[in-house]
Amino acid sequence: MFIEIKNLHTYFHTDQGLVKSIQGVNFSIPAHSTTCLVGESGSGKSVTALSMMGLLPKKQAEVVQGEILFDGQDLLKMSPSQLRQMRGREMAMIFQEPMTSLNPGLTIGYQIQEALKIGQDLGKKESRQRALDLVKMVDLPRPEKILKAYPHQLSGGQRQRVMIAMGLANKPKLLIADEPTTALDVTIQAQVLCLLDQLKKKTGTAILLITHDLGVVAEMADYVVVMFHGRVVERGTVFEIFDQPAHPYTRALLAARPSINIHADGIESHVESIRVQASQEEIDQEEPFEEIWLSESHMVSIFANHQEVDHD
Repeated sequence: MFIEIKNLHTYFHTDQGLVKSIQGVNFSIPAHSTTCLVGESGSGKSVTALSMMGLLPKKQAEVVQGEILFDGQDLLKMSPSQLRQMRGREMAMIFQEPMTSLNPGLTIGYQIQEALKIGQDLGKKESRQRALDLVKMVDLPRPEKILKAYPHQLSGGQRQRVMIAMGLANKPKLLIADEPTTALDVTIQAQVLCLLDQLKKKTGTAILLITHDLGVVAEMADYVVVMFHGRVVERGTVFEIFDQPAHPYTRALLAARPSINIHADGIESHVESIRVQASQEEIDQEEPFEEIWLSESHMVSIFANHQEVDHD
């Protein structure tokens, strides 16, 4: 496998005490694939990605156990300088709201060229041409004007395309997209997701897409990892997860999808079923759990005293 995460534990130190945000997470990301990390808010999706990137707040959070293997190298054993060399060159991340990631006082062209300096020894002319090529690659109109523009002069969809261009500037092997379409309207969401899929096929970059939108998962994913309470409860191919969900939480999550055949009260009842399921699954965080493999690619995780798994 291209990337393997093994027994990852990430804890936060708060005024209220220790918060065990990630508890023994295991999954892999094959090369040239799209893996979707799904689950409700607070399930640990973004913390997992930040742990991979080494972007956790140093004083508040720490990875206390586990391995993150990137082409056989353990990212957790790298020095800060080695990890900085990896970021941008080998792996990159784009976030939900590009306006908080772009510097409002610098032009788009300057910021893309700044990203290029991380991994490429380019002169001023070459870096500007490369920035122009990147803007064209993400289908932004009037690329020359875009390079001279400031973030506030662009729409939300245009800013997110700029972030994708910056993420792909140094041709990383992995692009982590943390809910990249949440702040966009439905039409622009579809355009951005289509762009990501096209760029994956064109550049060969693997994508880890973090989302709670199961429609996006069905459209984009090769593999799906379902998280709940800081743990991976199920993972498999997109067909296995959607056609043969084995964990009760996965089934409840899929049942909550809106449908034209379900009235508003029906949707609410499905959402409530997830809340009920969550309360039933409240357990001691130290309780042991085991992974059951239903096929070569399909795994479901159950706790020692929970046996409700669908093997069909």
